[in-house]
Amino acid sequence: MSSNTMDNRALAGSGQPKKKSKVRILLRVLCFILCAVLGFGSGVVLYIYKLMGSVGFVNTPFVNKAQYETIDFDDLDNVDLSSGDVSSSWDAGGHTKVYVNQKYPIKKVAQKDSKVENILVFGVDSRGTDDVHCRADAILIVSIDHRHDCVKMISLMRDTGVKIEGRSSTDKLTHSYAYGGVGLLINTINENFGLDIQRFVMLDFGSSSNLIDLVGGVDIEVTAGEVKYANRNIEEEKELLGRDVPLLEHEGLQTLNGVQATSWARIRYLDSDYVRTSRQRTLAIALINKVASLGRLEQTALLEDAAGMFETNMNAMDMMRIAISTIEVLDEVKQYRAPSDGMFTVQEDPWIMLVDWEKQLEDLHRFIWEEEA
Repeated sequence: MSSNTMDNRALAGSGQPKKKSKVRILLRVLCFILCAVLGFGSGVVLYIYKLMGSVGFVNTPFVNKAQYETIDFDDLDNVDLSSGDVSSSWDAGGHTKVYVNQKYPIKKVAQKDSKVENILVFGVDSRGTDDVHCRADAILIVSIDHRHDCVKMISLMRDTGVKIEGRSSTDKLTHSYAYGGVGLLINTINENFGLDIQRFVMLDFGSSSNLIDLVGGVDIEVTAGEVKYANRNIEEEKELLGRDVPLLEHEGLQTLNGVQATSWARIRYLDSDYVRTSRQRTLAIALINKVASLGRLEQTALLEDAAGMFETNMNAMDMMRIAISTIEVLDEVKQYRAPSDGMFTVQEDPWIMLVDWEKQLEDLHRFIWEEEA
């Protein structure tokens, strides 16, 4: 990774051939295209690759199946999610660092279809850079499908009841990240939903809204009922981020800035969490369309300004490969939510979604791989 972190001026002064400068420019453009595809936040999940400086790369441990089965996992039944070590947070920059717990490595899983790659993108509900042991607030799977030439976005409901390693009873999916970091989150998703995720990207509230501001806002159709609830979230984010942001004044199609857009996407109590995940996907598509409308030079300049807004375990080569492959299938974006209607019941106390896994897995796998599970 160190060879990709030198800036253009240092490169020019080193006497290296101009060809390398062109390669770096191409890398910037390709990585930005990828960021458009993987752009979502905490209400929406949104990511920009930090190039030419310190890369937001996270070295996450991986183990094979045999090694995984020998691990003596912690007993998580008595874990207090309201406390935890936050020493790994960023000292500066206004972003929450991804939580990596070495006790919970990512279990290696073979890709089920070489033409379908599934990547986890998620936002966290942190309220500050030291709030590392937080919950996964927005959880989406971006499925890049070259077999059927499309991109698919799958929202996983945060309150889905799942089996979490170390917990003796069914617990909420959102809690797995707080219990054991990104490794436990990915393993929990793969084990319960029958997926093959190995790569991820993550961000927090601040980086979500900042990126939307950098593209000049996004166009969103806001309903009359949503205005009041969006404004409540705007007030909360204004205090959290220390920014003066205007409230929404009317319904209808309008350009929302970063705080307004993430606040709109976070609305939960107006209707349901099901509708909230739909807002997340709507905002993701709006961002993709906005970035796609920019010229190549604007995109490159935007990438420079957006450095350092996310963390990922994808290296530069991974991102370049995915960016190039995604361009070919970006014209069609399909959406899905799990658990789907009719495939779960609700437990009231504590409130949790109990899934009919036989029906859900068959339907989800049919959506992702477009064949019988």
